[in-house]
Amino acid sequence: MEEEVKNVEEVTPNITEEEMTRCSEILSQIEEYYGKKIVGQTNLRIALLTALMANGHVLLESVPGLAKTTAAKVMTEALDGDFSRIQCTPDLLPSDIIGSQTFNYSTNEFETKIGPVYANFVLLDEINRSSSKTQSAMLEAMQERQVTIGGTIYKLPEIFIVIATQNPIEQEGTYLLSEAQLDRFLLKEKLTYPTISEEMEILNRIENDVFTVTDPILSLNDIAFLQKMRKKVYIDECIKKYIADIIYTTRHPKGIIADNLAEYISVGSSTRGAIAFMECGKAIALLSGRTYVVPDDIKSLAYSVLRHRIALNFSAMADDVQVETIIDAIFGAIRTP
Repeated sequence: MEEEVKNVEEVTPNITEEEMTRCSEILSQIEEYYGKKIVGQTNLRIALLTALMANGHVLLESVPGLAKTTAAKVMTEALDGDFSRIQCTPDLLPSDIIGSQTFNYSTNEFETKIGPVYANFVLLDEINRSSSKTQSAMLEAMQERQVTIGGTIYKLPEIFIVIATQNPIEQEGTYLLSEAQLDRFLLKEKLTYPTISEEMEILNRIENDVFTVTDPILSLNDIAFLQKMRKKVYIDECIKKYIADIIYTTRHPKGIIADNLAEYISVGSSTRGAIAFMECGKAIALLSGRTYVVPDDIKSLAYSVLRHRIALNFSAMADDVQVETIIDAIFGAIRTP
C-alpha cells in the first residue's frame, strides 16, 4: 500500500503546495467556527463540509432537539452567502418555495416573484411535514439547479446547497420522502444523542451565550475555490472500480453477500450513489490534507452515501434489520484495492 501511495503522489501534480495551504486554512477556519458553536456531532461536521466542497445537498435525521437546524445555520452563518429557511408544514404549497406569478392590475402584466429557494443555502426544516406535491417542487431545483415559473426557467446560484432536516419518530402529519427525492440528496446523516460530558458542555455554552450570530468569516469565493480544488483531486482507476463494485453489489447482492441478508434488499443504489462516492471521496481527501483518494475515504462515506439509496423490503422491517447492517455486509464482501 505504501508503494501505491508513492506512485499516486508522483502522478498528482494538479494541486500545488500553495493551493493545498489555502485549502487547509479555509477548512480550519470553518471547523474552528463550527467547533465553537456545536458540541460533538463529528460526523455531522464532516457531512456538512463535504457537501460544501461537493456542492451537494444533505438530509439530516434525528429525534427532536439534537441541533440539526442549529448546525445547518451555524455552517451557513460562517459564509457570506444568501441564506433562506423554510419551515415545512402540511399546508405549504410549491409556490411558497419556488415562487409564483401574480397579475399586476396597474400594468396589466404578470409579474414573477422568486421564492426562498433562490439562495446559496436553503434550510428545509422538517421536510417530511410538507406534502408530496410540495416535496416534488424541489426536485428540479435540487437536480437541475433551476426553477420553472410560468414557463420561464430561472437559474439558481452556482453555489446552491439544500440542507433538509426530518424527524423519524413523528408519524402524524408527516409524509415519507419518495425514493426520487431521497436520491437527490448527496448524503444522509443520522445524529446521535450527546454524551454526559457533551451535554454539560452544551449547557455551559448556552449559559455563556456562545450562539450569538457573528459576522461571516469566509466568502463564497473561498467555497468556490474549495470546489475547484476538489475537482482536481486525483482518483485512481482502481478506486473507481472499487466504487463500481460496491454499487453493483447493492443491485445484485445474491452470491456476493449472505443470502439471508441479500433477500432483504428491494432496490439498490442508482448511479448517483457512485457519483456521490467519487465526489465526496475527493472532498474527504482534501479534508485529510491529501491530493488523492484512498479506499478509506470511500469506506468513511459508506453509511452517508448508501443509507438512503438502498431500499429494504417489508421482511427487513418485520425482522428489524437496519440498512447499516446491509451496508456493512456489502463493504465486507468487496475486496479493498
